Amino acid sequence: MTNTQLPAGEAPIAVARPVNGGEDNPYLLGVFAPVKDELTLEDLTVIGEIPTDLNGVYLRNGPNRQFPSTGRYHMFDGDGMIHAAHFENGKVRYRNRYVHTRSFEQESEAGGALWTGLMENPKDNPWGNGHGLGIKDASNTDVIYHRGQVLSTWYLCGTPYAVDPLSLETLGAQDFLGTFAGDMMAHPKVDETTGELIWFDYGPDMDYLRYGIIGAEGTQTHETKIDLPGPRLPHDIAITENYSVLMDLPLVQDHEARKAGKYRIFYDQALPARFAVIPRHGTGQDVRWFEAKPCYIYHVVNSWEQGDEIIMDACRVKNPQHQSTFEHPLSNMLAYMRLDAQLYRYRFNLRTGMTTETPLDDANVEFPSVDSRIMGREHRYSYNMSLANEPTLLFDGLVKFDSQTQTKEEHKFGPGRWGSEAPFAARDGSTSETDGYLVCFVNDEAEDRGEINIFDAENIEDGPVARVLLPQRVPSGFHACWIRGDQLQKA
Repeated sequence: MTNTQLPAGEAPIAVARPVNGGEDNPYLLGVFAPVKDELTLEDLTVIGEIPTDLNGVYLRNGPNRQFPSTGRYHMFDGDGMIHAAHFENGKVRYRNRYVHTRSFEQESEAGGALWTGLMENPKDNPWGNGHGLGIKDASNTDVIYHRGQVLSTWYLCGTPYAVDPLSLETLGAQDFLGTFAGDMMAHPKVDETTGELIWFDYGPDMDYLRYGIIGAEGTQTHETKIDLPGPRLPHDIAITENYSVLMDLPLVQDHEARKAGKYRIFYDQALPARFAVIPRHGTGQDVRWFEAKPCYIYHVVNSWEQGDEIIMDACRVKNPQHQSTFEHPLSNMLAYMRLDAQLYRYRFNLRTGMTTETPLDDANVEFPSVDSRIMGREHRYSYNMSLANEPTLLFDGLVKFDSQTQTKEEHKFGPGRWGSEAPFAARDGSTSETDGYLVCFVNDEAEDRGEINIFDAENIEDGPVARVLLPQRVPSGFHACWIRGDQLQKA
């Protein structure tokens, strides 16, 4: 591995400009454009020095469509592709592979697209997810580490696919030794102390949530139903040591569209935000409901218990259904994908039944993470992505937020440089939630290539301690995770 500067005059890679319905689709252009090649790279150019006590693997999922399809393309349509940076003793290996879902295999065999996209009528699609939506389960949203395997998930509830964390080989649909049936939402939570995986499932025709637990031995140990007033579209869950928090939020299914066989949502501001606090191994009858001001929450930062209260920090979206300000045939999609979220704290008092809600900061941030070792326990620091003021979903920097002092540190990637979710990567022997690094992919528009950036979590304002240059882009995508070296050894 060479520690040097980028060679002068290196030519950028040409980017195809796909056309969609006669108009350029920004989610198929530039840093979003799919890449064709699945690579395994070891001898990479490094600017700076990779820390020798950074050992583990960083993985990030995202859409990378295999074949163009008819109709309008949505970012959620692309086939899942996982990109990985494996660090070992000061060296790094990059690898990217498709998630071989059932639909991916079927289209590969056919040699072309068989499904239309999210914004088209799915009536002629071969099949859809388990809830009859007819939409392709692309498994392109998150990557979660549990019991030696990575789970690749889909944002509308889909089949969890097991993936090897190093080779990125898809091992198949995960049914947890035959004990799990149905779909799983995008963001199940792992409690590293107990080894449990906590999940829920919902659907466009379900007036309840399915809530369950996969135990440390790898089988489902618990499942119950939580009644709802109608079909809902929750995205994330919070856990504490003894409780889980599920959500009934006012972003709901359009029933008339559903009758016509289409998938469409709207924001009903007449409804409150409601939060279901349930003992981790409790039943639907044990739920305590708490109400708050209308909003939507894509992602929870973390949650924990304090006295009589459950505290939950989240990225709160005041209005998830923006009015479009873009003159473009895809203006509605562009408006919907442009997030406006702020760090926010909820307190649910189990003794009084009262909800207290407080903004923590006014910065526009999303895709939060904390040290995975303390998930469900009180944290001080969270690591968040700064949302760029652009027409598309782009991250222009990192924001480290101190919830104790309510102050933040920031790093901006620079003009035309866009990052990806940056989870905390504990260094070898780490003893605190800042004793480690942040790892993320960064795309440089001017150079039309990707990088792996490594930051010291104690001092993100100093910029990356190392930049690893890649010969191709890592298309902008969704969620990431860090798997420590000690976890890989146990696997």
